[in-house]
Amino acid sequence: MGEITSFSDRTKASLREALLDAATELLAERGFTALRMADVAARAGVSRQTVYNEFGNKAALAEAVVLRTTSEFLEGIRQRVEHARHLLDGIREAVVYTIEHARENRLVAAALGTGTGEDLLPLLTTKGEPILTAATEVAAGQYREFEPSLSPESAALLAETVVRLSLSHLVMPTHSADEAATSVVAVLAPSIQALTTDSKEPS
Repeated sequence: MGEITSFSDRTKASLREALLDAATELLAERGFTALRMADVAARAGVSRQTVYNEFGNKAALAEAVVLRTTSEFLEGIRQRVEHARHLLDGIREAVVYTIEHARENRLVAAALGTGTGEDLLPLLTTKGEPILTAATEVAAGQYREFEPSLSPESAALLAETVVRLSLSHLVMPTHSADEAATSVVAVLAPSIQALTTDSKEPS
């Protein structure tokens, strides 16, 4: 029975990934407004009803695409941060990776740099709460591994600030990835020192 359930789970996961792949390609090509569930179905080789059964509606499908893309970014960031010597080094590596990878990622690049993808930008900004929440939670956990003296509240505040600054540099790319990371670290260094010093002082 376990093998059957496992096979069923794998099949369902595989279908979901295929639908997300198709939706990602179409979003990058056409943007959100022109995305049609029927086109996602056709590209994935399934019925339109299958897409609706899996995601419910177009907005939920687009959010699932964004969250999957976010998780890919977070995994890349995690790999770089865990090998850093210090917290600030880790933050710097994370910002550099985020900006460079965003410029290479077809979906994010479309949202940031093409007329077709303009209607994707709110998914990263004004409707970007799922991204902000997921990225903040992961980053806060990593920061506390570097600095166990950081309180959960301080780590969350620091993480949210890094994420918001990184998104700002993505949306308005006036600097190279290295320059952006350097500016983020310069702004945050005094705050990190204060947060870790305050938490180490006896109460």
